[in-house]
Amino acid sequence: MQELSLVMGIIDLAPMEAKAHGDRDAEEILLDIGQRGGVEMESFDFAWTEGVKDTILEGTERKINSIRGKGKCLDYETELSLQQYHDPCPNCGEHQIEVLSGKEMKVKTVTLRIADCELIKIIRNP
Repeated sequence: MQELSLVMGIIDLAPMEAKAHGDRDAEEILLDIGQRGGVEMESFDFAWTEGVKDTILEGTERKINSIRGKGKCLDYETELSLQQYHDPCPNCGEHQIEVLSGKEMKVKTVTLRIADCELIKIIRNP
């Protein structure tokens, strides 16, 4: 179940960021998850709910950027939208497609609380 592994990786990352910035509380986390990354969102949501209990991320607002799948036909050299993992090129019907986006799975930002009303946003992998 890759969803559980993803959640556990995020749970390991958040305290490292908080500690690096003075043991702050996490306020918000923004994730980039590609539609072609193979993440089953219902399983991810369940793993998240259970996994963040008693961690720095419990009660943190979680936002997800769903990254659309895009590819480039290697024969026609045209960009196309990819809905499924093995979508063919609509022009030639071939599967020789370079994936340009949609496989992302990363923490984009973590927002930490500095004081009662001050926040710091940590940008990861810009």
